[in-house]
Amino acid sequence: MVAAAEELATAYWDARRDFAFVAPTASFADCLDEATRSDKRPYVISDSGDNPTAGGAGDVSHCLARLVASPSCASGEITAVYAALFDPAAVSEAVAAGLGGTVTVSVGGHVDTTEPPVEITAEVTGLQLDDPERGQVAALRTGGLTVLVTAQRRQFDLLSSWTALGADPREADVVVVKLGYLEPEIYALAADWRLALTPGGVDQDLLRLGHTRISRPLFPFDPDMDRPELTARLL
Repeated sequence: MVAAAEELATAYWDARRDFAFVAPTASFADCLDEATRSDKRPYVISDSGDNPTAGGAGDVSHCLARLVASPSCASGEITAVYAALFDPAAVSEAVAAGLGGTVTVSVGGHVDTTEPPVEITAEVTGLQLDDPERGQVAALRTGGLTVLVTAQRRQFDLLSSWTALGADPREADVVVVKLGYLEPEIYALAADWRLALTPGGVDQDLLRLGHTRISRPLFPFDPDMDRPELTARLL
């Protein structure tokens, strides 16, 4: 038993640099820059730090702010769809304006205040009002960007969830989705894929989380640490 425990511990230590995410990672800004320059379409980016099915609030505005500020998105040079931001108040305003209406709303940043809300003026291009389980959803288009805004937290893992609002990710240049790993239908449509290390309740960037109650040295916080003592003890 002792020998097996030590063998397992040694195997973990020896493989410590081999652990990796399911896709190449970078900041969202770098992922968006790469997607903009790429000729692979659609190019999918995971907003992994605010994945609602992993415990994220679903309203972190980090990616939305950078999409809105992107000259390529603003001009319509590239088309992007983003699912989704949880914001019941913004949905209510979109419903009141109706299809084809224009709204100015401050989206996201109300529950998770990592970053402030992002104000957009957008056309209401899609509404879903009759889903009793998932609540109301609005599609808001500004420039080349269509962002889906929801009255309840939800995952957009099926193409039908997007196309019901007239936002088909298969036809977009860039697709941003609040997921970690991609669900099968989204994975299948991706010509290329990056996992953005974004802020939020399930931030995947361990080194920036600010741990203060851990024993050091500890990998990966101390990547050049000496080999630890891996002798097993029976308690």
